[in-house]
Amino acid sequence: MILAADQLAAFRSAGVIAIPGLFSADEVDAITARLPRLFDERCPENFRERSSDVVRTAMGLHLRDELFARLVRDPRLVAPAQQILDDDRLYIQQVKVNAKEAFTGEQWQWHYDFATHHHEDGVPEPLALNLHIFLDEVTEFNGPLIFIPESHRDGPAPTALDTTTTSYPLWTVAPEVVQPLAARGGLYCPKGPPGTVLIFGDTMLHSSPPNMSPWDRRIFSLILNPVRNRQTTFARPDHQHHRDFTPVQALA
Repeated sequence: MILAADQLAAFRSAGVIAIPGLFSADEVDAITARLPRLFDERCPENFRERSSDVVRTAMGLHLRDELFARLVRDPRLVAPAQQILDDDRLYIQQVKVNAKEAFTGEQWQWHYDFATHHHEDGVPEPLALNLHIFLDEVTEFNGPLIFIPESHRDGPAPTALDTTTTSYPLWTVAPEVVQPLAARGGLYCPKGPPGTVLIFGDTMLHSSPPNMSPWDRRIFSLILNPVRNRQTTFARPDHQHHRDFTPVQALA
């Protein structure tokens, strides 16, 4: 799967693109059918909400389930990443499902992924791409992602490590940095049915509010990074940044 010229231009301009209907309902059902068993596991790969003990993030899924081992090699994810980065040698940096359970799913503060990749893992440049698949209908009510379009154009913003707001330590961006960027670029909240794919870059500012609705919001996430830009420090465990730098090979 290759992005059309207008899709690629939209990504370059805004820093994020949504592609509805890339995965079928049957494919999404097959993915979500694996989640209850994986979420039930008491293991370091499963981060749980501080308030409810339900899974917030389940990581390392391609090493825990053979369906996910195939999913991370799906050409609908791998090929656009190779196209955007003009690089066929990408490694699997992180694989997870971010889950916001109905009524209890907590926020993700304003942040961009490269801050964590750089500070925690020594990744040199903000080249990694986040490739999402909506596993539930994402609406304005169930904790959707919110982006600041064009925020990637300014380079990495100042960040600080927040270890108290949620159960997951995160390098966050302060309101006084967010406000002028949002005043310039506005806010973008991609919504859509299960099977929608979302692609965004490593310096895109984004957040998501708590899920106070009666509907779950689960999103699969694959982060691919060029081998030439691989991590240089190894403080975090493998499930947070995988140490196999073998270039991913897309399925036929």
